[in-house]
Amino acid sequence: MTSRRVSVRLRLTLVYGSLFFGVGVVLVGVNYLFVQDVLSRPAKMTVQGVPEALAALKPSAQPSVVMLPKDTLFLRAVSDARSQYREDVMGSMLQWSLLAVAVVGVAGLAIGWIVARRAMAPLQTMTEAARRLSESTLHERIALGGPRDEIRDLADTFDSMLERLSRAFDSQRRFVANASHELRTPLAINRALLQVSMTDPELPRQVRTVGTELLNANARQERLIEGLLLLAQSEREPAERLPVDLAELAASAMTSVPETTADLRPAPAEGDPVLLERMIGNLLDNAVKYNDERALVVLRTRSDRWGSVVTVENTGRVVPSGRVEDLFEPFRRLDHDRTGSAGGAGLGLSIVRAIAQAHRGSAEARPRPGGGLVVTVRL
Repeated sequence: MTSRRVSVRLRLTLVYGSLFFGVGVVLVGVNYLFVQDVLSRPAKMTVQGVPEALAALKPSAQPSVVMLPKDTLFLRAVSDARSQYREDVMGSMLQWSLLAVAVVGVAGLAIGWIVARRAMAPLQTMTEAARRLSESTLHERIALGGPRDEIRDLADTFDSMLERLSRAFDSQRRFVANASHELRTPLAINRALLQVSMTDPELPRQVRTVGTELLNANARQERLIEGLLLLAQSEREPAERLPVDLAELAASAMTSVPETTADLRPAPAEGDPVLLERMIGNLLDNAVKYNDERALVVLRTRSDRWGSVVTVENTGRVVPSGRVEDLFEPFRRLDHDRTGSAGGAGLGLSIVRAIAQAHRGSAEARPRPGGGLVVTVRL
């Protein structure tokens, strides 16, 4: 059982308030003892005639009766009044002192709450910035102002770390993009040479069969390179966000998959129209490629209070619930195959999720009863 979370701000406030209360109680105690000591000191009084009157006293015949002079009665009355005054002063002082401690303590709690909020504001700014950051928003910085103190040093260190991460991710994306561009040229040359060779009518049947297989392998490699390039591009947040309707983009993407059943409702969003249409196209291609004889593909778009939603549902093999998340990993397929195959490069859902996250959205999937998947993208 986990304990209830107590914020640092509340703990600082309790510390400040406890210090106020503690110091106030100590001061009240010291003041009480000092005043009590002063009021308990014997008073130096001289009443004329009192020594002579005390000396004139003689025991009477009745020991139980003692006749006191008027001066002695006066001294006793003064002593009683003095004792009563001391008790009144001490009681009143203690009462008002405790009340003052309570007021000062409450004021200390309020001041501590305000001071703690101001002290924790830079940390809250850093927390919100860290929550906003993702692989596509590493260019953002905290840029904390104010005096050069420990919190400012922490924020600057965090910004330096983000700068290094941003450079590392940019370097990785540039490498993938450059490698993809460099590999596209030789693949295109190989495809052209094979196609020209295949036009020879005197080409032996065995060689033509090998040529066809090489063309298919070359096409798979081209799809893989295109997928890697698109994945590298889609991981960056769009530089410009344009208002789009996912229903219109879905209708355009459906032209290549005419067998799709559609339920397109308005779904306004903001982003890169080309990438978003490619995302929906990848969902449809995936749904067709990994379907079965039932060949059911359903595309839906809608909007709710949380955003716009695109859902693609298809029939197919039964997908274990524990394997669904693996399908979003690059080159990962249901049969654990991580090499090129006729079914595709294994980048379809990876690209879908990358585009969704670049638009600050999400892509999730769940198994469909009876086989297949239901993939939902929310922006």
